[in-house]
Amino acid sequence: MKAMTVAAPGGLDRLRLEERPEPGDPGPGEIRVALHGSSLNYHDYGVVTGGMPTDDGRVPMADGGGTVEAVGEGVREFAAGDSVVSCFFPDWLAGPARIGDFSRTPGDGIDGFAQERVVLPATAFTRAPKGYDAVEAATITTAGLTAWRALVVDGNLKAGDTVLLLGTGGVSIWALQIAKAMGARVAITSSSDEKLERARTLGADFTLNYRSEAEWGRRVRDWSGAGVDHVVEVGGPGTLAQSIEAVRVGGHISLIGVLTGRGGEVPTAALMAKQARLQGLIVGSRADQQAFVTALEATGIRPVVDRRFALEDLADAFRYEESGSHFGKIGVEW
Repeated sequence: MKAMTVAAPGGLDRLRLEERPEPGDPGPGEIRVALHGSSLNYHDYGVVTGGMPTDDGRVPMADGGGTVEAVGEGVREFAAGDSVVSCFFPDWLAGPARIGDFSRTPGDGIDGFAQERVVLPATAFTRAPKGYDAVEAATITTAGLTAWRALVVDGNLKAGDTVLLLGTGGVSIWALQIAKAMGARVAITSSSDEKLERARTLGADFTLNYRSEAEWGRRVRDWSGAGVDHVVEVGGPGTLAQSIEAVRVGGHISLIGVLTGRGGEVPTAALMAKQARLQGLIVGSRADQQAFVTALEATGIRPVVDRRFALEDLADAFRYEESGSHFGKIGVEW
């Protein structure tokens, strides 16, 4: 079978399409899945470029969508022909967070889904949302579930709440769609007026170009009245001060990204004055993903997939991600 691998120490020019042995039949508690799609995340980019070192010859990509080909003894949840999607933390089945590293994350600590078939425990997958193709399903594993957990699981989002989203990448666009489906009002920032217009077509209530509005936190706070209830913070130290400015007293900031760096000054006095909850998070549990799939089917949300690349063009897909031109998710299909 075909598999994409990355040679140590990483780099887009070190991605290779290889022939690997078929995985064989599933054992007890396992399923064999024919994979047909994945989607790109910042985490995957860190792995393939060597920013997050992994083993030589690692198969990248944390997201995988496909079809069950066979089930092992004792598997009752799935049957051959079922559409399934992978879990970012295959060992975190339910309950509060207990995993703080990527040692068992596909495409990082273990082989990922840039390959044609895998045999894994059935609990490494959930069913895919009905009507989703493999690429659409793959977008929920990392970006979609992160947005869901930030707003719903941890944030207890409710109708009438106000939400601030930073940028128009995969997590932010998923969060926009989730928030609007649940009756929230949404502000979103970008450096591109064209992308802000696209966000408005998806229901964004307030848009702001952060390049022309350096004090965007105050503008968002003024728009919302007393400050927003939720911030999905993907920037990190370079944007956190403005996010704290934008949030209401007692509000919730989900820290899920470090696009502006891994360390920096935190305005602790401002955070204390706001009495806001600043919570770091990394994706979510299998039970969270199952709840998310149910919500997607109930609301009819479909992911925004900007472009699709062939598996052998994975390096070009990451170069497109580097350009920052995408809106929503970038897919890979085969």
